[in-house]
Amino acid sequence: MKKFLLPALFAVAVLGAAPVASAQKNNSAKMATNAPAYALQPQLSTLGWEGKAVTHGHNGTMNFSSGELLVKGNAVVGGTVTVDMKTMKATDIKDADSQGKFVGHMSSDDFFGVATYPTSTFKIVSVTPIKGAAKDADNATITGDMTIKGVTQRISFPAKVGVKDGVAAASGKVTIDRTKFGLKYGSKSFFESIGDKAIYDNFDLTFNVIAKKA
Repeated sequence: MKKFLLPALFAVAVLGAAPVASAQKNNSAKMATNAPAYALQPQLSTLGWEGKAVTHGHNGTMNFSSGELLVKGNAVVGGTVTVDMKTMKATDIKDADSQGKFVGHMSSDDFFGVATYPTSTFKIVSVTPIKGAAKDADNATITGDMTIKGVTQRISFPAKVGVKDGVAAASGKVTIDRTKFGLKYGSKSFFESIGDKAIYDNFDLTFNVIAKKA
């Protein structure tokens, strides 16, 4: 919990005071051209995940390895982040042997094939303001290309985005359908007779990205 507390407070300080709604008026891909790049801060950024099966579920973390947010004026207009898939942990599994077995299976070709695909990426295509968003609510819709296990899919999701005093931040939650990226193991969508051994297709990612001006 302490690992997430400082980055979360840092993001609140940035997002809570940034004039995001007015800053996000210009959000096209054209705006991202020649926009200054703010470097992602892996030590301040967090990525959590949660997956569920019929009879149980797990949650944990992964680490961002690199990335940038493109900023035009006071608006985030683009960017790319990279996740180191080898950093996957299941924080709800306390036994070391069980942790190793779980992460080993998730890293295998049944799931993320980490030996072949050690990173996943997300590239922002557009950031569109949500009109009338409350001060503490998600204020923008981010659309971009997610690449997992070598497969790229375009997705959109709400987020809270802001820029203030040389710091850009984005936080939110996105639901991913793993089967669209070829992760079909244990999916009832493809193995109807699997019964209560099924693993749900969707999993959630909770992100908190902090980037600083060079």
